[in-house]
Amino acid sequence: MTAATRERIVETAARLFHEQGFASTGVATILREADVNSGSLYHFFSSKDELLKGVLHWYLENLYPLVMAPIVGQEANPIERVFCLLGWYRQFLLDNECTMGCPVGNLALEVCDTHPEIRDLVNANFDNWASILRSWFEEGDAHLPADIDKEALARFVLTVMEGGVLQARAAGSVEPYDQSVAHLRRYFDSLQAARQTPGCPREATS
Repeated sequence: MTAATRERIVETAARLFHEQGFASTGVATILREADVNSGSLYHFFSSKDELLKGVLHWYLENLYPLVMAPIVGQEANPIERVFCLLGWYRQFLLDNECTMGCPVGNLALEVCDTHPEIRDLVNANFDNWASILRSWFEEGDAHLPADIDKEALARFVLTVMEGGVLQARAAGSVEPYDQSVAHLRRYFDSLQAARQTPGCPREATS
């Protein structure tokens, strides 16, 4: 009953929940795919719902090292980093023919109404995503108007990403996603232009 066994169970469950959905994934399938017996799973998790919590904690712990850190390493400009990140999600859509979508977004749609005890953990994942973007905006403060609400801006980017992914899945095409990101790009361009314009009303509030 090692930590490696627990990790394998959680990672397998995360993959299967993403591919098939939480309700459609049976415990027997998780056991088979993780190559463990039921005793191993129930040693760590008392139920499938507890395993779901483990998966959501895994997403919380691994968002930065697996998704965000490579973006930071790729792009020094904190504003451009946002669009590198959105490009990463676009490539995921292309690689999977606009199926599957965001794993946390999928779980939000599937389980938050039926498993209210899970809602806080799902929301914590969204909070985590937005907080990383907010830190990028704080790092890139010189590029943005002085009075911009960085928390709200991070939430707006999250909304564009999740909404664009959802629409791309419905359309079977990245076109709705690209339209959303292109509009977001124009918005950021206007924010940066406002910061750079002498006498801009936003600057007067700094």
